[in-house]
Amino acid sequence: MGVLKTEEEILSKLRIEELNPMQVAAKDAILSDSEILLLSPTGTGKTLAFLLPIIAELNPDLLKIQALIIVPSRELAIQIEQVIREMGSGYKANAFYGGRSGSKDKFDLNHPPAILVGTPGRIASHMYRETFDLSEIKTLVLDEFDKSLEIGFDDEMIEILEALPAVKTKILTSATYGVEIPDFVEFESPVEVNFLTEEKQQLEIKLIESPTKDKDDSLIQLLCHVGNHPGIIFCNFKETIAQVIDLLRSRSISHGCFHGGMEQRDRERALIQFRNGTHQLLVATDLASRGIDIPDLNFILHFQLPHREEEFTHRNGRTARMHASGTAYVLKSKTEKWPDFIPRSEPMQFGSADLPSPSKWKTLFISGGRKDKISKGDIAGLFFKQAKLGKDEVGIIELKTDCAFVAVAASKANEAIRLTTNTRLKKKKVRISVIESLKQ
Repeated sequence: MGVLKTEEEILSKLRIEELNPMQVAAKDAILSDSEILLLSPTGTGKTLAFLLPIIAELNPDLLKIQALIIVPSRELAIQIEQVIREMGSGYKANAFYGGRSGSKDKFDLNHPPAILVGTPGRIASHMYRETFDLSEIKTLVLDEFDKSLEIGFDDEMIEILEALPAVKTKILTSATYGVEIPDFVEFESPVEVNFLTEEKQQLEIKLIESPTKDKDDSLIQLLCHVGNHPGIIFCNFKETIAQVIDLLRSRSISHGCFHGGMEQRDRERALIQFRNGTHQLLVATDLASRGIDIPDLNFILHFQLPHREEEFTHRNGRTARMHASGTAYVLKSKTEKWPDFIPRSEPMQFGSADLPSPSKWKTLFISGGRKDKISKGDIAGLFFKQAKLGKDEVGIIELKTDCAFVAVAASKANEAIRLTTNTRLKKKKVRISVIESLKQ
């Protein structure tokens, strides 16, 4: 156990000057009540809102799992684990999820984490095999609980709650207004912390009517209209994503993609390239509508109309967050039926505009990470000094356990690799290479 940090030290490490109003209200509720329903839009900081009071209540002398966080997706599990590590609280945390090696789970349980994050299926499997001690789990978080239910984890979540004998605090979070709390949670009189209603007026919904069924020309017109701003193009099927990507590639428009048919590593890299600006556009299924770590966006586009109101809400939740403004574009062909849950408006008219300009960034992979004692400062120093890049030519750096990623000026990427690969960072000899866009 490292030196435990105070909340002030944690916020300083995260470079956060103060908590937002939702985080303050959530923290106060969690510290004073045993049943909390936290409702706030995606991307407003719910994770930190519940982690701070949880960490404040952990017992540093107890080497057992004390808090369990259940999430609907492995992306969200990994994201929360990363946030806990970046907080530097001194407490161990691990994420267990489908697709992760069982031997890694077993190794991590040799020294149990204070906070365990996991998907319902993987956690229920561990409970069934009795691989970890449940007796000291005092806090349970069901993060985005309605999404876990929506994708069919009802039985696993019931098993998990029934197997926890010592839980004193239950926290449910959602980005959806009016969600129904399932009976098996056994909430008697939950305290509701609701910050959903404030955000709705910030979102502008605009209609684009395509004269043709394939919508290709209308999509290109819209991308010319929005210019170089980050956004997500939502599709219902991965086959449609492939068609959209072919169109974008034919016009040399930089983009990434994100859907459930991709390998986990490729999904993570797509998000890294989106976060650092290598890609301004992400073509995605509803998997990207919540539970992933990306910044607030200028716009989202419903390339295919969502089937249900919840999908429409969660897609829109990727823009106009925390008092920022944003636009949700709805692309509809003349023959498509208009869903009742989408507000009607007059179709947009486009003037002429140029295609978005190519990205100024490329993402480089570095074969060393946190376990090699490498810091972001070490990486920045390598590219400033050895690659001779200016401060405006080195972008966002993301540090992982065994590797790292850095955005550098696209025009300097090849020369930067030549000057830095096979060099030493701390004691680790690292390889450096460009991450190419995934061919879908």
